[in-house]
Amino acid sequence: MRATFTSLKRLLLASIAFVLGAAGLTLFVDPLQLFRPSGSAFYSDDTRVQNAGLIRSQSFDTAFMGTSLAIHFRQSDIDRALGVRSLKLAMTGSNSRQQAFVLEQAIARGARRVIWEMDDFIFVDAADIEADPYLSVDLYRGTAKGIASYLFSAAMAKESLFALLRSVPPLQGPLTRAAPFLPVKFALADVDDIYALPRDFDIAREYNAKKALAAFAYITSPVRSRFLGEGYGYDAMVRHFERDAVALVERHPDVIFDVYFPPYSILQFVAMRDASPATLKIVTDLTAVIATRLTQLPNVRLHDFRAIKAVTHELGNYGDVIHHSPVVDAMVLKWLASGEYRVDPKAPLRSLDELKAQVEVYRVPGLP
Repeated sequence: MRATFTSLKRLLLASIAFVLGAAGLTLFVDPLQLFRPSGSAFYSDDTRVQNAGLIRSQSFDTAFMGTSLAIHFRQSDIDRALGVRSLKLAMTGSNSRQQAFVLEQAIARGARRVIWEMDDFIFVDAADIEADPYLSVDLYRGTAKGIASYLFSAAMAKESLFALLRSVPPLQGPLTRAAPFLPVKFALADVDDIYALPRDFDIAREYNAKKALAAFAYITSPVRSRFLGEGYGYDAMVRHFERDAVALVERHPDVIFDVYFPPYSILQFVAMRDASPATLKIVTDLTAVIATRLTQLPNVRLHDFRAIKAVTHELGNYGDVIHHSPVVDAMVLKWLASGEYRVDPKAPLRSLDELKAQVEVYRVPGLP
């Protein structure tokens, strides 16, 4: 009996020593750079986690936010086009609560300009930020709970061990080359590469009219068209816009917000017109509210790219009905720099009215 008790005691002590050792390893390596910047760190495409470390470790004056429509931009391109030092914080599939929370953290760390790619669907219902299962507010805030979840995470211990091994000169080359094929998240050597497309990416293969039209046919199919309006409700979306966008802007009158409506293909709106007209009305009514409200705020510059026919009617620019190619990314930066499509506060609905007229008359190629 005594021997059994002694064995259990040793097992318990060994387990505690192992857990503390793993936490110490994460504290020493600090793969997220929560405690100290590192010149030899690696980065992850898991932006909801990675952003917490970027905000603490990077030097920036501009925060770049958005959804998958903004995820492929490179910080170096943003900096060059707009003359800023940016930090890309775009998160695929993110909602307005997540975006507003992360932007609030970036502003607290020094951002004096925000470039915000704003989709209408970010304002659908979402979990309260304090209970969001996909974004740890405690990690961003650096609370004891957040730091403990970081240090005692088995996944972070694994990343730390791999980073430590990769720092050993004889292993550095082979492990760096093998990283993309191993079950590790922190594999990117350059912060500029986070979620960016490879520089040799085959744009024509991934973005073309065939893909855009196939996506249109898919989402307008009678068996799927109900998803076009899933989660959309005018009153709730207006409330979320006021809470997450307007309130954030008003809390920070010393920060300049460049908000832009991305250049979806015309097929996005035509799909709603043909398969879910009630959703199209919600979208246009909501964006009318957004345009009217934002253009009256002195620290907001609103840009609307949705009615630029030369881009939105050229279906070869798209991989589906909304996601545009890196060629259009470059155009977006150029338009932001020039202010060419900035919405006039005296006529906030002019570009929306142009879009409505385009949607009304557009006919999909190949359809009567």
